Amino acid sequence: MKKPKLTLKDVALKLGVSTATISNAYNRPDQLSALKRTEILAACKSIGYEGPNKAAQILRKGRSNIVALVLADSIEYSVNDPVANTFITGVANILKEQKKHMLLYAGDSESVRDVVDFVDGFICYGAPRNPNLADVLNRQNKPVVTVDFNLPDRPSVNIDNEQASYEIARLALKPNDRVAILGLRLIDSPSVCRIYDTPLLDVEHCIAHRRLNGYLRALKEAGITIGNDLIWNIPESEGKFAIQAAKEVLNSHPRPNIILCMSDIIALELLQCAMSMGLDVPNQLRITGFDGIAEAARTRPYLTTVCQSSAEKGKVAAITLLNDTSESSILPYELKQGETV
Repeated sequence: MKKPKLTLKDVALKLGVSTATISNAYNRPDQLSALKRTEILAACKSIGYEGPNKAAQILRKGRSNIVALVLADSIEYSVNDPVANTFITGVANILKEQKKHMLLYAGDSESVRDVVDFVDGFICYGAPRNPNLADVLNRQNKPVVTVDFNLPDRPSVNIDNEQASYEIARLALKPNDRVAILGLRLIDSPSVCRIYDTPLLDVEHCIAHRRLNGYLRALKEAGITIGNDLIWNIPESEGKFAIQAAKEVLNSHPRPNIILCMSDIIALELLQCAMSMGLDVPNQLRITGFDGIAEAARTRPYLTTVCQSSAEKGKVAAITLLNDTSESSILPYELKQGETV
C-alpha cells in the first residue's frame, strides 16, 4: 500500500522541532547554520520526507519557474521535426541560463486549464492544431508569446513569411513557367490533395497562407497564372506525406517545370523523387524550399531555399516571455542560392 504523505506538522512532531525550522531548511537556508540544516535534511530523508508541497508553494507564491511551450502539433511530431526541434533547443538554452524549467504541451490537446496554475507563462510555437487552445490562452492573465502566428495584444516572434516566399519565387521564376506549389496545411484535411475549391484554413493566422500569398504575388508579377489544381495541401511536413505529393505532382500532365515547396523536408523528398525518375534538376525541373534545415546543406544538388534561424526564434521568444515585454519581433532571413534553381 502507498504510504500516506507526511505533512510539515507531522515531520516537526517526529523530529521535535518547529515547522519554521524545517521550512527554513528547505526554503531559507540562510536562517540556519550549515550544520543544523544538514542535520534537519538528513533526518527528514531518513523518515521519507522530501520537502514542502511544491504545488502549494506555487499557488502561494504565484511563481513556479516553469514555462509552458505549447506546440502546434503533437509532441511526438514536433520533437522529430528538425525545424521545431531546433526551435525547442533555442528556448531550452535561454531557460536553462535563467534557471527556469520547460513544460512541453501538445497543440492538439483539449485544453491548457490543467496546467495554467502551475506555469509562469506560455510560448506558443505555431497556431495550435486545436483552435480553442489559442482562445483559452489569450484569456489567461499570464504572459503569452506567439511564434509564427499572432494573437491580439500579445507579443509575437516571426519572420516576414510573405516577403520571403515572394523573393524566393522571384529568384526561381522564368517567363512561361509551368508552376506547382506544394503547400503545408492550407485546408482542413488530413490527406495529401489538391486544394481545388476547398475553403482555406485559418487564413488570418497561418504562416502557410502568408507563404502562399508571397508565391502568388510573384507569379502575378511574372505574368504566370496557376489554378488551384496545381496547389497541393500537405497535412504535415513529414516524409510520407511529402513523398506522396511529390509522386502526384511529378506524374501530372503536363508536368510542371518549377515547384515551390513550403518546407525543406517537402523539397528534399521532391528532389529525391525527381532524381529517381531521371529528371535533370535544375534543367528540367527547378525546386525551391523553405527553412534552411541542416540536411538541405548536405544534399546534392544544394537546395535553393529560404534560411531562417529557428534556434534564434526560440531564444528571442524565451527572452520576450521572461522580460514580460509587449514588443513583437520580426527576425531576418536569408535567401540561399543553391543548385536546384
